[in-house]
Order: sequence, then structure tokens, then C-alpha cells
Amino acid sequence: MKKFLKYLLIAVGGIILILGSVALYINMSGLPTYDTPKIDLKVEVTPQRVERGRKIANMLCRNCHQNPITKQLTGNLMVDLPKEFGDIHSRNITQHPTKGIGSWTDGEIAYLLRTGIRRNGRYAPPYMIKLPRVPDEDIYSIIAYLRSDDPTVKAADVDNIEPKESFLTKILCRVVFKPFEYPQQKIAVPDTNNKYEYGKYLSNDLLGCYECHSADFKTMDDHFPEKSEGYFGGGNAMVDYNQRIIYTSNITPDKATGIGNWTEADFIRTMRTGFNPQGKPLRYPMLTEADLTDNDLSALYAFIKTVPAINHQVPTSVLFDAASDKTEGQKIFHKYSCQSCHGESGAGFANLTQANIKYPTNDILKDVIQHPKNYLGESTKMLTWAGVIKDEEFEPLCNYVRELGKKYNK
Repeated sequence: MKKFLKYLLIAVGGIILILGSVALYINMSGLPTYDTPKIDLKVEVTPQRVERGRKIANMLCRNCHQNPITKQLTGNLMVDLPKEFGDIHSRNITQHPTKGIGSWTDGEIAYLLRTGIRRNGRYAPPYMIKLPRVPDEDIYSIIAYLRSDDPTVKAADVDNIEPKESFLTKILCRVVFKPFEYPQQKIAVPDTNNKYEYGKYLSNDLLGCYECHSADFKTMDDHFPEKSEGYFGGGNAMVDYNQRIIYTSNITPDKATGIGNWTEADFIRTMRTGFNPQGKPLRYPMLTEADLTDNDLSALYAFIKTVPAINHQVPTSVLFDAASDKTEGQKIFHKYSCQSCHGESGAGFANLTQANIKYPTNDILKDVIQHPKNYLGESTKMLTWAGVIKDEEFEPLCNYVRELGKKYNK
């Protein structure tokens, strides 16, 4: 018996040693690397492609790569990424030849977008958008935009801050998440008149709606989205710019806990205005999408109505501590969830720390809040607050915004 226990302990110790050695190797070696074949591709930059690429980039790239102050795609700290994935900074993707992607070939950009493999062979984790099934024309449009004279991609001499991936991320990238195959055949543009197919393309392939609205990033299936746990049933625990948990909404056709009672008009209005049928504002990271047409939104709605209904009551997200509110302006700032996008300091995804300088009077600042498209452009993701925020609330709210700017710029 003693001899058996001795051998058993030796065997267990050996297994522990092997597992520890594997874990140490993975942690030290970082993300996996793969071969990067040369892709012979040269994209013609046309105004039509640049405009289409700009719209796609607004929806897919801007949230992570855009500096909130300069508006250039020079990279940013991904504070809304759960900390379990590590301390992650997105990269400079401007036309700078060494710090950006100015020296990348069109084929190298296309290969990254399709497979998730950078030109140095390093795999880009799941928080990097991957587009294995989108039409070739949309890939060309993104590349055309990145090659354009748009100020957001103009060469910017900004250093990259190397990400610090967690051990969990490194394990997932070796065991669960794998690169996609580069398509061997051209992928055609889907029929926009077939609402189901077009909506499925927008949801699963281009916009990746299922990624956030399924149960958990760790259990989503990029290769077969429909197999993702809790497909469109929500509850994925994300974080906003204040590191508070935001649970994604259930958008299945379930009438009790999803959007089964929404009409197509309700859906389009919500995506356009940022307010649901109950008058509640969307919460970051969910934003309005001005770059989607009514036909796009109609197709999205048609597809989502066909996914299996899941009865799942998503937990309530606690966005602030009302007891900490010190002024009337701060109470109003929280009442309308302004901190979800702007952050508690004002320097969030939508940076408002210069608002007190750019808009010198409260009347102007009030008009910006009420009618943001008039000042920030049609593609702005800021909600239109006219008719929502009470007139008497604007003075203390504007004063609070100015306080945030003054504190930030001391």
C-alpha cells in the first residue's frame, strides 16, 4: 500500500509539473503565431469605396481605435474590455509608416481582417474584429478608406502601447479561438432585397451583433454564430468607461424578456434615436448607428425576429451610486446615463472635457445636447436629447459639464 501511494504521489507530481510547465510556456510565449502567406491584392481607391469604408469603420473600428480627443485612429486604452482579458490598448492604424499601418500591403490588411493574423504572424485575440464572411467589396472598401485622405487615418506619429494579455486570453487563443481560413473564392455582395439573408449577413458577419448580445464572449462561436451560448439572449457582462458592469440586452423575439413586442418601426426608431419604446436611452457600448439605412435596419429586424426566443431576464445594470451625487448637475448627468459614454470624468469614449471651451455659453451647449447632429455631423453616435431632458434641467447640467472640463484641464 505504501509503495502504491508513493508511485501515485510521483505520478500526480509529474502531472502537476507537466501542467505547470505548459502553463509557464504559454504565459511566457504569449499569443500563438501562424504562417502568413503573401496575398496578391491591390485595391483601387474610389470615392464610393472610401465612403462605404468610412461607414463600416465608424461602426466597427472607431469605438476601439479612435483617440477621443484627436479623433484619429491612433489607438486607445480599451477600458470597456473586461479586465479578465488583460490590460489592452488598441493599435495605431493610421498611415504612419512605422507606428501605423502605412507600410502594410493591401494583401496584409485583407489577411488580418479575414483571418485575425497580423503580418508578423501573431494572432489577434477575439476583441479584434474579424470579417471572414463579408463580401470582398466590403473588404476593399475598408482598405480604400484606410488609404484615403480622411483626417482620421492621416499618418500620426503616435507610439503603440503594447497590450498585456492575461493568461486567460493566451489560453483561450490557443484552445478556443482559432484563426479563420482565408477565402479561396470571392464572396459576393448579398441580395439586399432578401431581408432574411441580408439581415443575417449584417448581424452575424459584418456587425457581429451576436457577439455582445449572446451569453458570454468566452463561449461565443465565431465560426458558427448560431451555436453561441445564449444566442441573442443577452446577459453578457460588459463594462463601461467607469468599469461598471453593463449586461447586454435580450433581443430575441421573447415577448416577456426580449423584444418580441417591438414592431419594425419601434426597432428602427430605437436604432435611430437611441431611445427604446419605453423612452429609456441605450447604454454604452450600445450606440445609435446613423450609417445604417432604413433598409439595413428593416433587414436586421426581419432576421432577429426569426432567431429562437429565449426567456432570459437580464440582470439590472447599476450605472452609478446615487448617494455619491454632490450637485444637482451631477444628479442630472447620472439620471440620463451621460457617464456611460462620457465617463465620470468627462474623458470617456465621447470626450466632453473641451466642451466648456468650444461652446462658451450655456445656450450653445444646450443646443449641442439637444441637436448634436447640427454640430457633430450626421454620423455622430450621440443621442438627440431634444424633448427628453427637461428644460429646467439644462442649466445645472451645462454647469456640471463645465466643471468637468475645468477639473480635467487644470
